[in-house]
Amino acid sequence: MAIQPIDLQTLFTQVDKVAKTQSAQREGLAIQQTLEGIQIQRKTEEHIQSVNKAQDTGEGVDKVNDRREQKHEHAKEEKKSPENNDANAEEIESAVVIRDPALGRTIDISL
Repeated sequence: MAIQPIDLQTLFTQVDKVAKTQSAQREGLAIQQTLEGIQIQRKTEEHIQSVNKAQDTGEGVDKVNDRREQKHEHAKEEKKSPENNDANAEEIESAVVIRDPALGRTIDISL
């Protein structure tokens, strides 16, 4: 089937519309990609700025609580026995504290 000149005339008038349609499709894809990129960037920024869920610490928190309980129990035992308090007081008095007289009085600004 051959193309007749009348067919060419109708095709040439429609080429303009086809080019506009294809151009609009390309621009639409570019705009869509830009919008998706902006959404991804926004989600990333929100994720960075948000408070993340804490990871499972395992037995770490329990150990701290156990240590606190042991300290409290140890303090209660010391309060019960006055002999231990006297021994601790003697140890504190016999401890020698050496301090630097220039400590905290000078500022070193050298580079």
